[in-house]
Amino acid sequence: MQFLQLLISGVAQGCIYGLIALGFVLIYKATETVSFAQGELMMLGSFFGLAAMTMMGFPFWVAVISAIAAMALFGLLLETIVIRPILGQPAFSIVMLTVGIGYVARGLITMIPGIGTDTHTLPVPYKDQVWNAGGLVLNVEQMVVIGATTALCALLYVVFKYSKVGIAMQAASQNQLAAYYMGIPVKRLNSVVWGLAASVAAIAGLLLAPITFVHANMGFIGLKAFPAAVVGGFGSLPGAIVGGLVIGTVESLSGFYLPEGFKDVAAYVVVLIMLMVKPNGLFGEKLRKKV
Repeated sequence: MQFLQLLISGVAQGCIYGLIALGFVLIYKATETVSFAQGELMMLGSFFGLAAMTMMGFPFWVAVISAIAAMALFGLLLETIVIRPILGQPAFSIVMLTVGIGYVARGLITMIPGIGTDTHTLPVPYKDQVWNAGGLVLNVEQMVVIGATTALCALLYVVFKYSKVGIAMQAASQNQLAAYYMGIPVKRLNSVVWGLAASVAAIAGLLLAPITFVHANMGFIGLKAFPAAVVGGFGSLPGAIVGGLVIGTVESLSGFYLPEGFKDVAAYVVVLIMLMVKPNGLFGEKLRKKV
């Protein structure tokens, strides 16, 4: 019973890692670069939700939708104004730019008096509720995380499988130049991808905040989501979720069964093992170069 309890906790935490890893993978597939600002986008989404609920007095669902929409718009503007002008430069330049965006976002939040330096509780209607199921004590906050992640994955599957925008995104991720010559607006799609990645990060933040707290440094969880993307296979959207579940489960179990401190490095141990055993990740594609 204790094992099942730990497993459910690990799966819930893994869902958060997986959602942030989705942002990594979406942006990588669209622009072939890595955005290390995903954790901070999650943090901004949490603060947007907090502000909507506490300062603006929005009902819970209205605040959630408003925060997701605001972060989608923020992602669109971020790509258009900041990222797009340096596309074509060395990948290292873009990576460092995303690192800088993360620091700027964290710094701006910290500068807000009475808000940025404090720790806040997100007032959700299911806070601190539990379900008893056959001896298992299920935390409703964790079950909401699992349920919402499942629903979001199903929605994204439908979008990428059947919608024109989703199919265009897949085409652009395979070959941007060919997609451009076929009439697909690649630049506009890149903006949409950044908006989608930011909105997914916001959802992750709104799901995580009731379990932990809302604070300026909560974006550092992105450092655990990056290994999740690597484990799943950096170009695979399903792999991002599976990688997150692997990392979350290993963390939960190692925190209980292994010596203290191992939980903090478990994600990176899993990555090292994966790179030695299957360098492309669980769902990564094998790339071959003919010489």
